Amino acid sequence: MSLTLHFHPLASFCWKPLIAFYENGTPFRPVIVDLGDEQSRAAFLKVSPTGKMPALRDDARDRTVLESTIVIEYLAAYYPGPVELVPADIDLAIKVRQADRFYDFYMQEPMQKIVGDRLRPKDKTDPFGVEQARAQLRNSYAIIEQEMRGRTWAVGETFTMADCAASPALFYANKVEPFGDEFPAVRRYHDRLLERPSFARVIEEAGPYFKFFPYNNG
Repeated sequence: MSLTLHFHPLASFCWKPLIAFYENGTPFRPVIVDLGDEQSRAAFLKVSPTGKMPALRDDARDRTVLESTIVIEYLAAYYPGPVELVPADIDLAIKVRQADRFYDFYMQEPMQKIVGDRLRPKDKTDPFGVEQARAQLRNSYAIIEQEMRGRTWAVGETFTMADCAASPALFYANKVEPFGDEFPAVRRYHDRLLERPSFARVIEEAGPYFKFFPYNNG
């Protein structure tokens, strides 16, 4: 098997390429990274010197690919499947990439700020930064609410890389800053993503690790 994905089942950015793999049934060897284990960490740092997940290793092409978006781009270019995650049409591909960046920068980043703050010692927390992150999430929800009133998926009627990005972003954001009743289109989109078999599989595989997630009640 040529492809090996180094990841952790709980990590939101690792969910993106996993969804891409499952969408197209692309075979790969999964390697779960435990950064708290010295041996696992040392092995992973040989693959990804920054220590950031996910990391894709392609032995057939002697390539190591880092960053979730680039992994999906790589799969689309060299291991394409029936689901065109990165459209061939340039204009549509730009829209997909722009949506992908939106969900990473304006959903995942503030969500992780809130999660990270909950993991800090009590005397090291950043309440002001957390409130800024919550405001960013609410603003992002409002943007998505407008966009998704007339769409099935993030960019029109076809599931793409943008939806791979939206899936973990919305799932975890809703855990730390719930949608409530104010954003019905966001909730409907979130629910459609949950019903997607590729995403449902990712969530199922992450199940044993959810006990490590810092929920609202700690």
